[in-house]
Amino acid sequence: MPIKELKDVDVTGKTVVVRQDLNVPIKNGVITNDKRIRAALPTLNDALARGAGVIVLSHLGRPTEGEYDAQFSLKAVAGRLSELLGIPVPLVESIERTKVAPGQCVLLENVRFLKGEKKNAPDLADKFARMGDVYVMDAFGAAHRAHASTEGAVRRAPVACAGPLMAAELAAFARVLDNPARPIAAVIGGAKVSTKLALLDNLLSRVDCLIVGGGIANTFLAAAGFGVGTSLHEPDLIVEAQKIMAKAKSLGRDMPLPIDVVTAVELTPGAKAMTRDASAAPDGEMILDIGPKTVKLYETLLAKAATVVWNGPVGAFETDPFGAGTKALAQALADSKAFVVVGGGDSVAAVESYNLADKMGYISTGGGAALELLEGKLLPSVAALQDRG
Repeated sequence: MPIKELKDVDVTGKTVVVRQDLNVPIKNGVITNDKRIRAALPTLNDALARGAGVIVLSHLGRPTEGEYDAQFSLKAVAGRLSELLGIPVPLVESIERTKVAPGQCVLLENVRFLKGEKKNAPDLADKFARMGDVYVMDAFGAAHRAHASTEGAVRRAPVACAGPLMAAELAAFARVLDNPARPIAAVIGGAKVSTKLALLDNLLSRVDCLIVGGGIANTFLAAAGFGVGTSLHEPDLIVEAQKIMAKAKSLGRDMPLPIDVVTAVELTPGAKAMTRDASAAPDGEMILDIGPKTVKLYETLLAKAATVVWNGPVGAFETDPFGAGTKALAQALADSKAFVVVGGGDSVAAVESYNLADKMGYISTGGGAALELLEGKLLPSVAALQDRG
């Protein structure tokens, strides 16, 4: 179903309300990573350049709803927006009294300070919708939340549309899910199978090769009958893991498990690392990365792919010396001719730490939203935009 986009809406002389995801990390009042703010700039600059007055909405953290808390204030975000846009961006607190002239931009204080935001209260959604002439949903990172500012206001606004960032995210995942160039491979890492069962099951019906890593791979190794020592894994999900492996076999999908692993007695920087056969992890050690033989195997499989989606690292990459597998995988995907979509905070952080982000096909700004799309779910914000389209 088509979605109306900001580029197709006349905003000259109008007030445009833009829901962005400016939920950036802040320490002692200082923004430590402004990536999400920078990602919002094309949308805001476009509306301002076309003669609109812009009101920006965002959340920050998880404050107690209905209560102001200075540690979750968007004050620092307003300051950084002012610097990046080159115009003053005041932080305002009142929905009813927020007004802007063409070419002006203001930032409303954290929407989660307002009672009813998370519960998608109709009265609050109405207030957001009435703030302007056009409501732009551009917060992909919050698109899986049916909140007043992400779903309710979209349905109630005079005109509702998707911003450029939202449209780009949906287009990237459509290239993976709807009509991908084949073969298509997925690399799914992370700590727990339980958080990605639906994802793994849905992907098996779509991909030609499914690679699992991290704590997820440990559970599958245990399900295959291998000892995993003291590794992070989920014994209560071994039967589910066995069902997923059986489904992969019945569908004729490649689902390789690690053939060698890197282990240590404890996960600490500089810990003594040992490379072992995947079937021989000692009782007193934990699996913390994939080994060099597994890296070669995965590189060979991924080299065949025309489309790749990557969500989650394949080892404890943040702790040296357990990041070699994730780094090698990132480099292989960066060198690949495949269209590669990287989604999920940890995998994005890994790619950025290796300075390889600009060599990937698309780097997603959404964690939970990306996961739900890959699980085959229709995001509440997307459903609202489709209905309005």
